[in-house]
Amino acid sequence: MMKPRTFYLALSLFLSLIFSNSIAQQTMTNVYGRNVQSLNGKWDAIIDLYDQGRKNKIYLNKKPETKIDFYEYSFDHGYRLNVPSDWNSQMPELKYYEGTIWYARRFDAAKQHTGKTFLYFGAVSYRCRIYLNGKEIGQHEGGFTPFQIDVTDALKERDNFLAVEVNNTRTVDAIPAMAFDWWNYGGITRDVFLVSTPKVFIEDYFIQLDKTKADKINASIKLSEKISQSVTVEIPELQLKQTLKTDVNGEVKTSFASKKIKRWSPSSPTLYKVKVSSENDQVEEQIGFRNVWVKGEDIYLNDKPIFLKSISFHEEIPQRKGRAFSEADAVMLLSEAKALGCNMIRLAHYPQNEYIVRLAEKMGFLLWEEIPIWQGIDFKNEATKAKAGKMMREMIMRDKNRVALTFWGVANETQPSEPRNAFIKSLIEITKSIDTTRLITAAFDLVRFNKDRQVFVMDDPFIKELDVVAINKYMGWYHPWPVTPDKSIWDVAKGQPLIVSEFGGEALYGKTGDADVVSSWSEDYQATLYRENLEMFKHIPNLRGTSPWVLFDFRSPFRFHPTNQEDWNRKGLVSDQGYRKKAWYLMKEYYDGK
Repeated sequence: MMKPRTFYLALSLFLSLIFSNSIAQQTMTNVYGRNVQSLNGKWDAIIDLYDQGRKNKIYLNKKPETKIDFYEYSFDHGYRLNVPSDWNSQMPELKYYEGTIWYARRFDAAKQHTGKTFLYFGAVSYRCRIYLNGKEIGQHEGGFTPFQIDVTDALKERDNFLAVEVNNTRTVDAIPAMAFDWWNYGGITRDVFLVSTPKVFIEDYFIQLDKTKADKINASIKLSEKISQSVTVEIPELQLKQTLKTDVNGEVKTSFASKKIKRWSPSSPTLYKVKVSSENDQVEEQIGFRNVWVKGEDIYLNDKPIFLKSISFHEEIPQRKGRAFSEADAVMLLSEAKALGCNMIRLAHYPQNEYIVRLAEKMGFLLWEEIPIWQGIDFKNEATKAKAGKMMREMIMRDKNRVALTFWGVANETQPSEPRNAFIKSLIEITKSIDTTRLITAAFDLVRFNKDRQVFVMDDPFIKELDVVAINKYMGWYHPWPVTPDKSIWDVAKGQPLIVSEFGGEALYGKTGDADVVSSWSEDYQATLYRENLEMFKHIPNLRGTSPWVLFDFRSPFRFHPTNQEDWNRKGLVSDQGYRKKAWYLMKEYYDGK
């Protein structure tokens, strides 16, 4: 019998061969500000449990034409799935499904005679191949970042047939890998658009306030072709406007000076209309301006130290038991965070959809965004490292103009080793090559109690590579108290700002029980745990933020207690039905007092 690790390595190699050599392209900046045709809606679907679809070329969508023709497939009159959405929440039979499903739909499209058309996917989980009118046009791996494909010459004006082969099988070289504490949703989970542009269009721009100067806006613009052309950047409300000439690479950089800039903050989330135009193209969007940096053990926002009143949530609507994907979903998730008194969201543990990110900055939330470098990543695998770098670029390129983005997260709960250090350092280098205006962080679960010194300590020299150190520590849940909370002194990351990025414990909403018994799974014990952790926080001298785990109960096959979990992680301050637990009110009081 093949050993499990050997089997999964073989499976990884097989899937890598199937989905290799991706030709999907980095997306243009601000797709949501472009001329788009939505391809959302009902799509036909075929469940391909044994991966026979490619062999049978079902992407050709052939029909019998003679008396002797027959095909053992049909997209017609079969399954229908909503796009965007995951497949797991749409049919009981697909609740735990991991494998391949084919999506297909027909559409008409105006033929571009002087411009270009791109097929854009907000996200497909986890890997996919794209076929248009019977030909493969692109591939992508990574379930939480966007990609686009130039389809200008492949489109017909009438009756285009688009097929997408989607696979969410877990593999050891994937990101995340074989095991992770959330649901492995599969499908076309975010918007699908046709995006129309001129032949030469504004491919990229990065406009932000200088890291430390309150009156200096830096801007860079890149055209889609290596061509010298006039471009204009305008912020009408600030009466700022510059017309410049791109260099031979189609790029230009400039700066604006203005004493009138009202900086964005959680209490005053000011956004300005920004227009970027070229000789044939124009893009508009709302952009905010703020400064953020670290000095000693403090995090500064707009020249003032700030305490981060954070919370985490997954991109999931618990009541629907499915992925969040719409603006209405974003309102639900963020409104509950606002009610809790938060000024920051840790988007766990992957880039969430643009509706959440864009609404968060309108509502005044700082954001921590990360790719799913979670436990179990194969840090020795160079192919995995390359995938991580690509995902990091895709995340940063999508959201670098979002003023709410404050932290780029590069890892969560990883163990020290030379391969790990090299892997994460490569992500930091990629991040800084694109954006030096944000803070870089990572979450560690390595804090231990030193009995000789009677203090909590952590030994991981890699933290010096980070701007801010974050700690996941579940005192009272996974870790019994070695001393009482009032004597729980910390000596961790001295000289750097520290965030307790995860803490908490599980409780089934409505369950009462002993307030001092961990296994009671009660709201009463969860409340005790929170009171004790809040006491401990008083004894962390460089504490500059807290982020309980987690806002809502969320689905996870990790959790199989038959009466208290039932495939749910119950650490939420709010239940899967939307009811607030007792610990919610304790955090609300704590945050209101900060």
